[in-house]
Amino acid sequence: MTSQASEDRDVTPTDPVGRPLPEFPEPAPLASHGPARIIALCNQKGGVGKTTTTINLAAALADYGRRVLIVDFDPQGAASVGLGTSPHELDRTIYNLLMERGARLEEMVRPTAVPGLDLLPANIDLSAAEVQLVGEVARESVLSRVLRPAEEQYDVILVDCQPSLGLLTVNALTAAHGVLIPLECEFFALRGVALLIETVEKVRDRLNPRLQVDGILATMHDPRTLHSREVLARVHEAFGDQLLHTVIGRTVKFPDSSVAAEPITTYAPTHPGAAAYRQLARELVARGDAA
Repeated sequence: MTSQASEDRDVTPTDPVGRPLPEFPEPAPLASHGPARIIALCNQKGGVGKTTTTINLAAALADYGRRVLIVDFDPQGAASVGLGTSPHELDRTIYNLLMERGARLEEMVRPTAVPGLDLLPANIDLSAAEVQLVGEVARESVLSRVLRPAEEQYDVILVDCQPSLGLLTVNALTAAHGVLIPLECEFFALRGVALLIETVEKVRDRLNPRLQVDGILATMHDPRTLHSREVLARVHEAFGDQLLHTVIGRTVKFPDSSVAAEPITTYAPTHPGAAAYRQLARELVARGDAA
């Protein structure tokens, strides 16, 4: 064997910012389910891939044998639509669970086409909850209270937050164990992350001491452009190892799978986008941020 071939074989794989890329093993099967770890997917900037990440990470975790619940906590109902549910046809949603005394979680939860993955849907009714919750006692903890029965049934609960830092998002942060921040590889997307982390720290100090930042997930990355590479380098410089090794590339397959109302892991299972979300699931399990 030539020395060049030996060197090629010994090259350590790196992530897009040049860090050695650990090997994330396939998660071992679980003997039983629960208690769930609740992860809020949060960024006050819209269009950064929160819903895409929620759906595809949930599907990847379910493929690894985890029981997963998606909580659609955005009045636009994008996660519900992305899993084939029409928000306009829903009689009972998370709004009813939040606002009606005696409403039961099992009345609202719907199975999806992905085995092991359930959905707690939302529609425009949820926008009224933000106004109505203002007068409630312990208004920041309402979501935490209504999700309590789900914690013993699932391994992971992913909360898809709306693009704002209002009362609904504070409810999600109060309920969560961790926050996953999808961040588009674009300069203006960088500006709001410090504000979001400041909000997370305030919620941790005042409402939810267990809350932690699980990581920043770079999305819509295009390694061909200098801009995308520079933004990724700046995020790593600012946040260090809070930037996850897994990076989600920009591809038309994500909107295509949304139109088909299924995760990319089933829509295009061999596509690099599906492989990236499977790697993300393995990375979060390896870090202890998912079951």
